[in-house]
Amino acid sequence: MACGGAAAWPQVPATAGRGLPARVRIRAARRPESVICAVPAMGESERPAVAGGLGVLDVARDVLSDLDLDVVLERVVEAARELSGAKYGALGVLDRSRTELERFITVGVDELTRQRIGPLPTGKGVLGELIENPVPLRLADVGAHPHSYGFPAEHPPMRTFLGLPVMVGGEPFGNLYLTDKAGEEEFSEDDETAIVRFADLAGVAIDHARRYTRVESQRAELRRTVDALDATVQIARALGGEMDLDRILGLVAKRGRALVSARALVIEYERTGGMMIAAAAGEVPEGLVGRHVDLHDSLAAAALRTRRALRVEDAPNRARFERHGLGTLGVNADAGLVVPLLFRGQGHGVLVVVDRLTDGPAFTGEDQRLLEAFAASAATAIATAETVEADRRRQTMAAAEQERTRWARELHDETLQSLASLRIGLAAPLRRASPGPLADAVAEAVAQLDVDIGNLRSLITELRPALLDDLGTQAAIGDLADRAHSRGLEVEVKIDLAYESGRASDRHTSELETVIYRIVQESLTNISKHGQAHRATVTVEEDETTIRITVQDDGRGFNTTAKSSGFGLLGMRERAELLDGTLEIQSAWGQGTTVRAALPAQRRSAQAA
Repeated sequence: MACGGAAAWPQVPATAGRGLPARVRIRAARRPESVICAVPAMGESERPAVAGGLGVLDVARDVLSDLDLDVVLERVVEAARELSGAKYGALGVLDRSRTELERFITVGVDELTRQRIGPLPTGKGVLGELIENPVPLRLADVGAHPHSYGFPAEHPPMRTFLGLPVMVGGEPFGNLYLTDKAGEEEFSEDDETAIVRFADLAGVAIDHARRYTRVESQRAELRRTVDALDATVQIARALGGEMDLDRILGLVAKRGRALVSARALVIEYERTGGMMIAAAAGEVPEGLVGRHVDLHDSLAAAALRTRRALRVEDAPNRARFERHGLGTLGVNADAGLVVPLLFRGQGHGVLVVVDRLTDGPAFTGEDQRLLEAFAASAATAIATAETVEADRRRQTMAAAEQERTRWARELHDETLQSLASLRIGLAAPLRRASPGPLADAVAEAVAQLDVDIGNLRSLITELRPALLDDLGTQAAIGDLADRAHSRGLEVEVKIDLAYESGRASDRHTSELETVIYRIVQESLTNISKHGQAHRATVTVEEDETTIRITVQDDGRGFNTTAKSSGFGLLGMRERAELLDGTLEIQSAWGQGTTVRAALPAQRRSAQAA
């Protein structure tokens, strides 16, 4: 059977014409003998029935087959070029103001040529004509148009031109540009009609793809919001069932990393003026957790100071990252976020995420918002755990002090008095006894009792000096210096406290007096036992808000970075931190040791109020 009455065109099976870019397929009537006529070429008289008719639907079907917006836009340009026979095609997408192009998608120009051309057009010249007057425009020579800007140096030559607007949802979306029709012909009115019809269908395809993309974006955003909520719930559960700070920090690191698909997440935790790597998840150097970094000039310090997230990839931030903090510990990052952990205006540390694994390495604005919300919940959990841990340590130390006081009282009231009574009982008959072996044995027992009573008095004083409770810090520290002197250490004491000097009407809290005393006591004990020092200086000074303690010796010193098996230094630091104070130890071999502590002043009247 002849196709359309033209017996000269050969008949081919229905599938033969599909997928052939240089042919246009025409579907015949739905009869058993229906065929597809493959048309290798056609003249102007035959083209309207093809390009302007069902062929447009056939081409548009391919465009409508995908819902990814970027793919649809590329297919629209490619399909328009094939449908019109153009050598080059482009789609310019309008910006929000609809005065310029924000995207320019091209077909027919290879990547190398595109790079040589330079920046993509924004809608000047003939391209801008379609923005101002959104109606089809056909030109025999685009360069002859009065608004033509000409082409850049590396731009391929173009002559014939067909441009028309693409409407989406009844509003201008962009413009289709087609140049250089095959065979050096001009674009015909039929080409224009076909492309106009195609543009209507393309607008529908773009609208569907845009709606789908928006829905997918909302779905992804919702999914990530749910993930953030789930992570927050996990932290909340940790609050309810787990108060161990280290375990909570580990949970925060793992959940936070998964939330934003980061290669690694590190928690820098602030401690006594410095930063410690408290937890990490993902690809991090071995042995990173537990190391200390300098807070000065680091990104963590900047984030805590400005109370906002910082991006590692920004030039000034990258320099800080590489020269301070994590960059000096072997952590590499192409991009990242440093988010402060803030609770009630107070910084507890920072979350540092590096290199997004999907669509990265940079993190999106949504990633930043999610991580900031997560950090707020994490900071609440960390602050709560800190409070619980501090209360636990405070209660433990208070209980220890109470136990010391109880033992001191019992040793004084029972053991010491019993020994004293025994000594008196032996000493009285000794004075009346005649010289002899028995008298010598009694005398030796009395001497030993004197030694034991003296040691017991020292032990009672070490446990809880009565001077501290009765007379205050200055008297107790003076007694400490006297006892250290008896052990061969010369101690110079300089104390200037407001209550003792008459500048304040009431004493410091019992807890603060105890901490001051224990820090000096532990320092002098370490000097006597380990420092091999001859001299030590104890200075305790007070201004309006702070008590500063300095204990310095001329001993052999020690390596402050070496691990210690004792609890003395740790106990001093914990006591200072419990009162929101700081403790610093400076020492080196052969250069003695200096202990400095700063504690906020707290008076009993304020505590009672």
